[in-house]
Amino acid sequence: MAEAKLIDGKIYAERLRAQVAAEVAQLRADHGLQPGLAVVLVGDDPASEIYVRSKGEHSLAVGMHSVTHRLPGDTAQHDLLRLVGELNADPQIHGILVQMPLPAHLDERAVLSAISPDKDVDGLHVVNAGRLASGIPALTPCTPLGCMILLKETVGDLTGLRAVVVGRSVLVGRPIAQLLLQADCTVTIAHSRTRDLAAVCREADILIAAVGRPRMIKGDWIKPGAAVIDVGINRVPFDDPEKAAAGRTKVVGDVDFKDARQVAGWITPVPGGVGLMTVAVLLQNTVTAAKRLAGL
Repeated sequence: MAEAKLIDGKIYAERLRAQVAAEVAQLRADHGLQPGLAVVLVGDDPASEIYVRSKGEHSLAVGMHSVTHRLPGDTAQHDLLRLVGELNADPQIHGILVQMPLPAHLDERAVLSAISPDKDVDGLHVVNAGRLASGIPALTPCTPLGCMILLKETVGDLTGLRAVVVGRSVLVGRPIAQLLLQADCTVTIAHSRTRDLAAVCREADILIAAVGRPRMIKGDWIKPGAAVIDVGINRVPFDDPEKAAAGRTKVVGDVDFKDARQVAGWITPVPGGVGLMTVAVLLQNTVTAAKRLAGL
C-alpha cells in the first residue's frame, strides 16, 4: 500500500489567511469596519510569548486592528477581569483572547466566563459551547475548526463516515465531536480509559488524535486508508543519543507518524499540520465576530 498523502497545514493556512485578508479589505471598503483582535498575556511563559507574537503579526498582516496587553505574572484576578471588561466595552475590539495557561493563582474559568460570548474568538465560553452543542451558530474553538477545514479540503464529503475522537477536552475533543456530528459523521469519543482503545480506533474512517500522549496511537491501530488528524504537540528527547544527552528535544504528535503513514490514506504531520491552521482560524473567527457585532 502506498504511503498516506500528507495534509500540509501550511498550504491551507496560507489560503485561509489570504481569504481573511480579502474579507477584511472588503469590510473596510464597504462598511468602514476594521476587525480588531486583542490578545492578553499574563506572565512570561516562553511558549505563550511565541504564540502571542505570532497572533499579533498575523492579524496585522491581514489588515486587522491588533492590540496585545502584556501583564506581569503577579497580576491580581480583579485587575485581569477589569481589563477584560474594558475590552468587552471597546467598540474597536471584536475578538478577545486571553492566552492560556494563566499563572496558578488566577481562576481560568472565571476569566473565560468574563469574556463577552460575542467576542470569544477562542470559542471557550460556556455560551458558545452550548450554542455549538445545540447546532446554533457559534464562535467555535480554533483548532477543531481548523481540523474540519483540513478534512473537508482533503477527504471531501464526510457524510456517513465513522469518526473516532481520542480525547475529551473542552478545547479540542468535545467541540470537534460536535462539528463531526454536524457534518453527518457517526462519532465516537474515546479516551485513555476506553476499553480496547486500539480496536475502537481501527473502526475509524476519520481518526482525530487529541489525547496529549506522545506517539500513543500506533500504526496497527489505524484502519487502512483512514484520514488521521494529529492534534498532539508533545516535546520528547531526540532519538539521537548525543542530542538527547545535550537535553535537546523535538516536537511529535499523539500518533506514531512513521508507522501510521504506512497504513493511513491521509495524515497530518507534527509539526506542519493542524497547528498552522489554529492561528488562521483565529483570524477568521475575529472577522466572523466583527460582522455579527456590526449586524452584517
